[in-house]
Amino acid sequence: MGEKKTRIHTSPSEPMREGRICAAASLHCHTHFSKEMLSFIPFYASQTPILAGYFEQAMKRYRQVHQREMDFGQAYWTPPVTPQQVIQEEARQIEELLGVPALVSITDHDEIESGLRLRVLEGLSASPISLEWTVPYRHGFFHLGIHNLPVAEAREQEAALMRLTRRDPEAASLTDLLAMLNQNPGTLVVLNHPLWDIELIGEAEHRRCLRLFLEEHAQSLHALEINGFRKWPENQETIRLAADLGLPVVSGGDRHGCQPNTVLNLTRAASFEELVAEVRDDGHSEVLLLPGYQESMVMRVLESVAEVIRAYPDHPLNKQLWCDRIYFNLDGKEARPLSHYWPNGGPGWVRSALWILRVLGSKQLKPALRLALTREPVGEQIG
Repeated sequence: MGEKKTRIHTSPSEPMREGRICAAASLHCHTHFSKEMLSFIPFYASQTPILAGYFEQAMKRYRQVHQREMDFGQAYWTPPVTPQQVIQEEARQIEELLGVPALVSITDHDEIESGLRLRVLEGLSASPISLEWTVPYRHGFFHLGIHNLPVAEAREQEAALMRLTRRDPEAASLTDLLAMLNQNPGTLVVLNHPLWDIELIGEAEHRRCLRLFLEEHAQSLHALEINGFRKWPENQETIRLAADLGLPVVSGGDRHGCQPNTVLNLTRAASFEELVAEVRDDGHSEVLLLPGYQESMVMRVLESVAEVIRAYPDHPLNKQLWCDRIYFNLDGKEARPLSHYWPNGGPGWVRSALWILRVLGSKQLKPALRLALTREPVGEQIG
């Protein structure tokens, strides 16, 4: 095994000039098959002026009617884009900017349907079967990017992973599941956004869990992730953490809306299997930060939120409105679209809040936001 080395580029000119690049990989993409958790809503709603009062009143009315708290842990939303749209947009960006073929890995949350459909229905036999796996750990969880499951065993392995995610008493241990994934030399296991307290358990507690998780399982990981929707100082810390562990870092754009990923992997590989070998066996990774990543993170998040909640008249699953793509179990039966409960789009305060978000994330307001918000500093190159 060669020396593990990660190179970070803000321009592709050097690696392309040296002839090191045969393709570019876009990792960590989400489609309408991805179920995105909404457990964060109570935390942020209670912290938002004006909205906090309306939210508390709504929760009080729900408790009075149903005699129980609303379970946001079972609520989720789905991105507005199809697997085909993601593949096409990622390939278009890579071919236009870099002039090389694209390797795209769709990692929907706890779901491999995108990869299977692309291979079977679209005939894209080179498309990897991947997912973003939610791994419960102590009283929190981590997200692992599992790229390129073996085709013949993909459904069986997905089922085994999901038993652990559901905390099924009959689930195999995390150690055994990671060993299963490592048995296939073509599978890449990445710890996504490791420093993000996505569970909202507090930064100190999250880092404690991360330390324990790495002490137990770092030997089963192949890389850590530079995430396209995390700020540069956090990604820098991830790079240092990976170096301490003797692991490379790879890109993870984490797109949920219509815009293509802002971080890519440059590679000598001609196939996804070769990319896995480059990272997993050689410990070599070249990450490209596109200009879009250097825009204000606040502006980019607002733009993505606006894409998620705007209307899509031609949505392929007939889910044109935002409330068609957000699912709640409000009556204790099953998760249904909010449009089932709110045929008129919901209370006025909800419609007003979403209208403001759409305006803030609109293309018309983008130039003004760009001037108003400070850009995140990104280094020229970090070896």
